[in-house]
Amino acid sequence: MSVQATFTATLVDEWVHAGITDAVICPGSRSTPMALALAARLNVHVRLDERSAGFFALGLSMATGMPTVVCVTSGTAAAELHPAVIEAHQGRVPLIVCTADRPPELHHVGASQTIDQVGLFTTSTRWACDPGVPEESQTRSWRPLAARAFHEAHGGPLGPGPVHLNLAFRDPLVGDPGPLPARPAPASVATAAVSASLGAPLSGTGIIIAGANATDDPAELLLLGTRLGWPVLADPRSGCRVPGTIAAADAIVRAPQAVLPETVVLLGAPWLSKALGGYVSEAAANGARVICVDPWWQWTDPTVVVGEFHHVPAKSWIKAALEGANESPSRVDTGWLETWQIREAAAQGAIDATLGRELSEPLVARVVARHASADDVTVMVAASMPMRDLEWFAPTLEAPPAVMANRGANGIDGVVSTALGIAASGRRTVALLGDLAFLHDVSGLVNVPEAPCTLVVLDNGGGGIFSFLPQAAALDHHRFELLFGTPPTSDVSDVARGFGLEVRDVTTVRELEAALNETSGSTWPSLVRVKVGGRAENVALHDAINQAVCHALT
Repeated sequence: MSVQATFTATLVDEWVHAGITDAVICPGSRSTPMALALAARLNVHVRLDERSAGFFALGLSMATGMPTVVCVTSGTAAAELHPAVIEAHQGRVPLIVCTADRPPELHHVGASQTIDQVGLFTTSTRWACDPGVPEESQTRSWRPLAARAFHEAHGGPLGPGPVHLNLAFRDPLVGDPGPLPARPAPASVATAAVSASLGAPLSGTGIIIAGANATDDPAELLLLGTRLGWPVLADPRSGCRVPGTIAAADAIVRAPQAVLPETVVLLGAPWLSKALGGYVSEAAANGARVICVDPWWQWTDPTVVVGEFHHVPAKSWIKAALEGANESPSRVDTGWLETWQIREAAAQGAIDATLGRELSEPLVARVVARHASADDVTVMVAASMPMRDLEWFAPTLEAPPAVMANRGANGIDGVVSTALGIAASGRRTVALLGDLAFLHDVSGLVNVPEAPCTLVVLDNGGGGIFSFLPQAAALDHHRFELLFGTPPTSDVSDVARGFGLEVRDVTTVRELEAALNETSGSTWPSLVRVKVGGRAENVALHDAINQAVCHALT
């Protein structure tokens, strides 16, 4: 019977009681007590690479909405989790990070796999604790430790995010747990009803911008827009891009005839679109009332001048706003909403006409969105161009798919592993990513897990996003390709086959649609390599789309 085994079993028992279902474990010796306890009670996913494991756990948490426990041994294994911890911190994804550590007597004496792990992720965690080597005298603190770790990760004052438990263990590391400390009776907590103070009534011409996590009830949000006579601009990650909302907002606000609103309501995370951000900033500069609800925008987009922060859950705010619109109806400018809807239809027509049926990066985003909607598939989308193409070109759909992305730190790291983690939750998943993002996280395919995941890799010969930046015009071709374009020398299809994935190479829209349908029923990961035009062609296509929309709106 081992005190360490009892300690770790108590932590896991408390987490199971709270609703945690999954853990990701990397092989290691010092983490044995925690690994054995997790494997005894939770769904365990074993990954070899700690960096990949962190993103795999991140994907599980994104899919389930509950913290996933990720457990690694000491030393650089713990440091490998840092990229995923940063993403969880900035993306508000719940995660419980358990790093094993050497006991105090093995520090500063040259013991192997021993580094200073206290405060390893300090600036990127909701809470961190180093409880020391478990002792029999500490049993009363074990359940509160586990309970606090859960609550800080699941919904602390700053919202969901990662917590770090640095757990020191002594030899012997293998043992059986004894009786667990009793769970204390739950404390009674008085909860006050949430009331959303809207301030001045919502009236005049306005827009509602819905970003990721805006609401879980698109119909209610669309109803609010209809009652106010305001358009709802819906990001694909909001889940609100249904018929009646505005999908082509990025292209519409680029047109010189874009009229500014009197009120802007910001719900959820901000869009990537600089054009839309500039439109809101211009409206604010011209006196528009800008309202931020559950303030994602407050700390993610400093360029937007917000006049009002409503620190309430978005769902409560929408309900209160709808009740206010019903009880005190103001004069609705129906022409304002109709104008937006006419412009949306014209913009979509121009986009379709410009894209045609020739395979391109924007068209792939449209095809993937429609496929995911029809087959109830979750979309995991990489940063850089795939996320932008989905935001700018995914159409409205009766049943829009769930769209997830590592948008906290907005990097391309861990996309493959995150997608596999989402799929490991049981969600059928399509990941849309570029060739560099795929190769960057190829270690996630080592001992590839059984998971219903299709990786759609856009093969455009390098870092497509850089071709849109000033560097592309300012540098000579050789220097630009060396430092930014970075065309891969590894063949995407050959690499995937080397890890045992079934690969389909497609060059037409018809082949892409067939490949997505063929892989949708598989329980194993597969890869669809989409050979698209060069990066310069992609820049020209985006310019042509924006010009076509501007022409259609004049």
